[in-house]
Amino acid sequence: MGATIAGLVEDAAITAADRFVLLAPDRRPLAGERLDEVVTGLAQALRSLGVRRGDVVASVLPNGPEAITLFLASAIAGTAAPLNPGYRMKELEFYLEDLRPRLVLVPDIGAPEAEKVCARMAIPVARVRPLPEAGRASLSGPEAPATDPLAPDPDDVALILHTSGTTSRPKMVPLRHRNLMASAAAVATTLRLAPDDRCLNVMPLFHIHGLVAAVLATLHGGGSVVATPGFVGTEFFGWVREFRPTWYTAVPTIHQGVLDRSASATDVIAATPLRFIRSSSSSLAPRVMTRLEEVFGAPVVEAYGMTEAAHQIACNPLPPGIRKPGTVGPAAGPEVAILGPDGPTTTPGVEGEVVIRGPNVTSGYLAGPEVNAAAFVDGWFRTGDIGALDPDGYLRLSGRSKEMINRGGETIAPREIDDVLLEHPGVRQALTFAVPDRRLGEQVAAVVVPEPGITLDELELRRWTEERLSPAKVPRRIVFRDSIPRGPTGKYQRIGLAERLGLTDLDEAVQQTRTSTPPRTPVERLLADLWTEVLDIDGELDVHTPFLELGGDSMLATRLLTRVQESLGMEPSMVAFFDRPTIADQAALIEDLLLSDE
Repeated sequence: MGATIAGLVEDAAITAADRFVLLAPDRRPLAGERLDEVVTGLAQALRSLGVRRGDVVASVLPNGPEAITLFLASAIAGTAAPLNPGYRMKELEFYLEDLRPRLVLVPDIGAPEAEKVCARMAIPVARVRPLPEAGRASLSGPEAPATDPLAPDPDDVALILHTSGTTSRPKMVPLRHRNLMASAAAVATTLRLAPDDRCLNVMPLFHIHGLVAAVLATLHGGGSVVATPGFVGTEFFGWVREFRPTWYTAVPTIHQGVLDRSASATDVIAATPLRFIRSSSSSLAPRVMTRLEEVFGAPVVEAYGMTEAAHQIACNPLPPGIRKPGTVGPAAGPEVAILGPDGPTTTPGVEGEVVIRGPNVTSGYLAGPEVNAAAFVDGWFRTGDIGALDPDGYLRLSGRSKEMINRGGETIAPREIDDVLLEHPGVRQALTFAVPDRRLGEQVAAVVVPEPGITLDELELRRWTEERLSPAKVPRRIVFRDSIPRGPTGKYQRIGLAERLGLTDLDEAVQQTRTSTPPRTPVERLLADLWTEVLDIDGELDVHTPFLELGGDSMLATRLLTRVQESLGMEPSMVAFFDRPTIADQAALIEDLLLSDE
């Protein structure tokens, strides 16, 4: 197997269609013998647009087959840096300023905010037009042909993703070809992936989980990947019926979304048995694991990973190996140890910070020497997670020392939200922190000190952040104080702030801030019942409270509209839903539609 992505792609084409197939809804499949041709052609196209070895190619592409082939091509021609296409202008400014890419790839239909930022920063933009065969695309942009050889070295940086450390400021993680190849091999070995395996990818392709576990590991095993637009609850089992996958990997919130739709898909589940299900990026509740295994009749393996390890660190084995719920399994890639009082150790029962080392682990952040000095100890990378090994070498995680917010598997840097809040003219101080959440594990909250003489409104500030940040980063709750609690050294401390501010039960805290306008019509009552079910909220809902303020997000909105369709035989559009995001608004819209049908 090749030591670079170029070698991996070449190996995938050796035995034609028996090696790796790329599929996508409404597209012709791309078989293994053409993958090499397509990816190499795209890499050459990037070279014609001026990309040289070591240049960063950023992308803001939606999930799909082109996101896969252009990730591979960008890593071969230069260095890939996929970004969340949902980022707002403020976020794009930060990440592109950090990356300083040679080129930014945008969809053929355009990406207005990204293109505005690129114009200001004088970064060339190339438009990506999909072609009928999955993964094929044409690129159009300003030509500036590069002449250096198209042959990456195993030590070249193939991928840059952002993460955050204990300062909660996003840092760039460079992953070399050898790091990615080692991690892809580890995942493929753990899951025993083979050419007859097919992964239904529902993970975003700007995240290490989807890129390595779904794409590169499958490429290593020579199987197939179904490149979906991302998780869509209403489409999931239709894709299962059409493509007959043998496995999928996802975060716990997606697994819950799958379970929510499973009762109406028993025929599909019976006709299309999965070999296994994989979970990673956030802790999977034992009840969800048990329910998944009951519904699908397949083993669920929970894994532990992070960007700095090119994804996989540990993973529970497939049968006949022993799976231990509550653990993330034994080491499955790098070496794993616990940083005890006398240094790294594998002694069972010693609790401390998890440290790792191995060929898949980054050699250091693209940051100052002091940052990397703090990130390593005796050659071991410090994960910031707290845990212990049992006598069998299985890792049990008990917490995180880092201040990152893990919202359903999506890692959020509090500092980014601080900066947006502090831009508001009425905000004097702001600190963002994690609060417990029954459904997502953690949610975003913030404490704000207003400028003297200024009275701030929580909903106004939430709308301020909604205009500047993607929905997952909008604080679910903002509290106002005369000062922000500090630690013994005088520094702000995010960890433990929820407890000090009395926000350990966010659902209860949100309910206490609501007004009480109960449902007044049969449609409002039906919607209130559906909202309560989907949002997992106890008590009466105020019909004038916006969906996002109650903890909703785009994935939950999809589930809610599906339930509305099942109950009323109609489904308001997603655009209309977010334009009119309260029970009262939605009830009025539905009543108008019902009247127009009479």
